[in-house]
Amino acid sequence: MDSQTSQPSQAPQSPHTFQVDLRGLVDLLSHHLYSSPKVYLRELLQNAVDAITARRAGQPDAPARVRLHAEAGVLRVEDTGIGLTESDVHALLATIGRSSKRSDGIQEARSDFLGQFGIGLLACFVVAERIRVVSRSARTPDAAPVEWTASDDGSYTVRTLPDAARPEPGTTVHLTARPGAAEWLAPDRVMALARDFGSLLPYDVRVGEEAVTDLPPPWDRAYPSPAGRRVALARHCHELFGFTPLDSIELDVPLAGVRGVAYVLPSAVSPAQRATHRVHLKGMLLTERAEQLLPDWAFFVRCVLDTDSLRPTASRESLYEDETLAAVREALGERIRSWLTALAANDPERLSAFLSVHHLGVKSLARHDPQMLRTMLPWLPFETTDGQLSLEEFAQRHPVVHFTRSVEEYRQVAPIASAQGVGVVNGGYTYDSELVEALPSVRPGTVVAELDADTVTAHLDAVDPAEELALAGFLAAARARLDPLGCDVVLRAFHPLSVPALHLDDRAARHEQARAAAEEQADDLWAGILGSLRGTAPRARLVLNHLNPLIRRIGSLGDRELIGTATESLYGQALLMAQRPLRPADTALLNRAFIGLLEWATHGEDGH
Repeated sequence: MDSQTSQPSQAPQSPHTFQVDLRGLVDLLSHHLYSSPKVYLRELLQNAVDAITARRAGQPDAPARVRLHAEAGVLRVEDTGIGLTESDVHALLATIGRSSKRSDGIQEARSDFLGQFGIGLLACFVVAERIRVVSRSARTPDAAPVEWTASDDGSYTVRTLPDAARPEPGTTVHLTARPGAAEWLAPDRVMALARDFGSLLPYDVRVGEEAVTDLPPPWDRAYPSPAGRRVALARHCHELFGFTPLDSIELDVPLAGVRGVAYVLPSAVSPAQRATHRVHLKGMLLTERAEQLLPDWAFFVRCVLDTDSLRPTASRESLYEDETLAAVREALGERIRSWLTALAANDPERLSAFLSVHHLGVKSLARHDPQMLRTMLPWLPFETTDGQLSLEEFAQRHPVVHFTRSVEEYRQVAPIASAQGVGVVNGGYTYDSELVEALPSVRPGTVVAELDADTVTAHLDAVDPAEELALAGFLAAARARLDPLGCDVVLRAFHPLSVPALHLDDRAARHEQARAAAEEQADDLWAGILGSLRGTAPRARLVLNHLNPLIRRIGSLGDRELIGTATESLYGQALLMAQRPLRPADTALLNRAFIGLLEWATHGEDGH
């Protein structure tokens, strides 16, 4: 190739450094990373506690004090931690994202520290326009104290100070409130935040002369009796969550470094409602809204615990979803499960009180846990034709456990089935049909069957053929009137005598009714398609009770039109008794039957 046509080589370019707009970054932190400006105090406490932890790693007898002083829009935080030299200040405080826990051999002891992201003092700019740090190193005691002063415009200065400015190792942080944020540095607010975040910290933390820490935590204290412990924990729950619990569950997972307590809610909550819990990380409050700490089925408890193994997210306001959290979730779920089992074995009265409120949560657990279902069988309440019973007691009474999949189906058949001696469980409530179907797996030999219209009809007594033949004309007229509604008419004898007619259908019959209704309203194309879907599903049935005096009188009528009107009235009344939702055609039928009966009743008074 001709050398004159070759391209000249590119000279290497030196890399550039990102320029950070500190005000823009603070705005990002305050509006998107942190949920509230209050986290600034947690960052200050965290830095102080980490500094003390770092110093005590080499000097176990070093003092461990944190002091906060707030007045007139200024906050001063003093600690007896490891401190900083001038080179430390340049390397750590002036570089966003740098953490002192990544250098000087402290990396190996990192599990002892609260912070892991090096954001540090940056979060304080959410409430402060100026930060001043005065520090003296414990690792280099001969080094002069150093002062680092920064403004929220991104500028900072560093200078050394005379020994008298900080005679002892440690760090003092001074915050000056930014306009509109002075309330966050007020003494009362600082005290409230310090107690909220730091009540379980392992060192001596005070605001002025008032102690912040309250150790040991309530679940680790000694009490004179189990009853005394229960009362103390109930008081703690009321102070923390605002309710008095039904019971308290000890949470202890030593391998994961988790200690705490779960409080059982005194009132029912929706399973769809996300439970929130308070989590402390090495004593520091991480979040009061942890959602993924317990299995979904344990929505009936609120937890407070301390851990040294779970990882926080970057904002340090929630938990990082990883294998450790999954293992802790499983272990805490097992602890709650063991509490339920112990109640069933030792304290049935408290268990009954619990289940009267939270049976839905236990049913949710039992449908996935055969052992829990086996344990709870004598206790979990179900609606049955024999009243509120456990599945265990119901199965002892009935050789076949019949159940319905909907509340509507149960309401249709419950009175009649009960009179015929057929036991039925209402499986229409959440989880109930699943638990009934799982019954044979934990109670071998139990026969479970879904109740349908054919089963109910089969348990009703047939009418003498001669009597039914005598009523052939009446039955023909009744069937002709209800045929357009997709309903057959049959004659049976059953108890109770007070029920003149029973409407029976099943899901297949309702689907066919819905298809037919859609076909009537569709255009030619869709009507043809829906017509092709017509199945052989059984039709609904109006079962007339031959033992009922009213049915006998209607059966003796000779007026075919009056028979039709009476049949429509019986059909509507049976639908209402079953508490079934009425279709437009059913509503029209009821209105027509009512008017027809009025006309018939007044027919003889108008001279016709």
